[in-house]
Amino acid sequence: MIVNSVSLCYHNKFILAPMVRVGTLPMRLLALDFGADIVYCENLTKSLRPSLNVCSSWLSLLSYWSIGMHHCAWQSVGGMGAALLSDPDKIEKILSTLVKGTRRPVTCKIRILPSLEDTLSLVKRIERTGIAAITVHGRKREERPQHPVSCEVIKAIAETLSIPVIANGGSHEHIQQHLDIEEFRQATAASSVMVARAAMWNPSIFLKEGLRPLEEVMQKYIRYAVQYDNHYTNTKYCLCQMLREQLESPQGRLLHAAQSSQEICDAFGLGAFYEETTQKMDARRAELLAKTAEKVGEPIEDTSGVIKMAVKFDRRAYPPQITPKMCLLEWCRREKLAQPVYETVQGPLDRMFCSVVTVAEQKYQSTLWDKSKKLAEQTAAIVCLRSQGLPEGRLGEESLSLYKRKREALDQDSGGPRTQEPALPKELCKKPFVTLGSGEKRTLEGW
Repeated sequence: MIVNSVSLCYHNKFILAPMVRVGTLPMRLLALDFGADIVYCENLTKSLRPSLNVCSSWLSLLSYWSIGMHHCAWQSVGGMGAALLSDPDKIEKILSTLVKGTRRPVTCKIRILPSLEDTLSLVKRIERTGIAAITVHGRKREERPQHPVSCEVIKAIAETLSIPVIANGGSHEHIQQHLDIEEFRQATAASSVMVARAAMWNPSIFLKEGLRPLEEVMQKYIRYAVQYDNHYTNTKYCLCQMLREQLESPQGRLLHAAQSSQEICDAFGLGAFYEETTQKMDARRAELLAKTAEKVGEPIEDTSGVIKMAVKFDRRAYPPQITPKMCLLEWCRREKLAQPVYETVQGPLDRMFCSVVTVAEQKYQSTLWDKSKKLAEQTAAIVCLRSQGLPEGRLGEESLSLYKRKREALDQDSGGPRTQEPALPKELCKKPFVTLGSGEKRTLEGW
């Protein structure tokens, strides 16, 4: 039996800190390019969910959850979890459970306590859980970046523990260029250094040759953001952190006004790159969706009763002003059913959307996540329509909405009310059904 195991060395390393909204994939890749030894993703305290275990094939990239499990150490305490500092028993229980439950290296990040004695007592308990390393942010929980970092406390911890201690909190006060990282490590007697704000301002802080011009760094970041389909709001946020005092510059104002990835690229002279890259991604996506469609076959009803299909909504496949949601709504009205109800959720990490539509007490959902709430609702409507064998309004295919428009146009041309309903397509007269795995067709309850 092959057992996967990962070990990381935490000695003499320069590390990108976990930062909410900053530590997304483009920033991690950029930091690695500039020489970071280890990069942490953003805080996952409130974000873990099994549904992230999917593959973004057109990006040649595994999902966030898979990356986290196979290539990253865990961050358990710190940031939003700083409140745990007042509950050492819970800290010990969480870390012990993680260490026993995974072969991956588990690390811990804490802030210091009001007294050195209490801090040393806590880190000793943490060390006994078997973690691989501990990161210490040299400030108390209530202190902010303007407060001085306590190098002396970090040093006392490093001299007390046998596991690697990673020093954190030195940005601006101690770390402004690459050489400062090593000086901060020596001042704290730590094994390694974790950099947060200084790396957020300019990720080339990890480069031995020195900081690169900010314009060059931002363009490189934007290229990664486009190539890996990063949500534009996250891209914009990270770029604003880099610009800082230059936000009022002409380029800063263009960035502030940008409402899409394309507009961000235009602001930085990367419009042609955006067009070329998105065309390649769309072609790759279409190719993979076509292959997926061949494998999908009949809809599948999972154990929760939700009927699922792997489908996507492509606006180009539909006439202007005709959508699957319109077709589904018109059909429900015709059958005197309650209006479709859409429930949409957004992934906290990848910012993708998934929608479930309920029609006649039956739920429908696409297994593929979308970039926006509107797109996710359209794909859910497609699943419902296809499951019932109903038209969805695609080009070359008649839909209920089209029939309605034709009837209205006919009424207007004749100058009076219609005297006869146009015949419905044959498939609209079918009873709604669900195809089970055995091939048996079952009429839906409530229809």
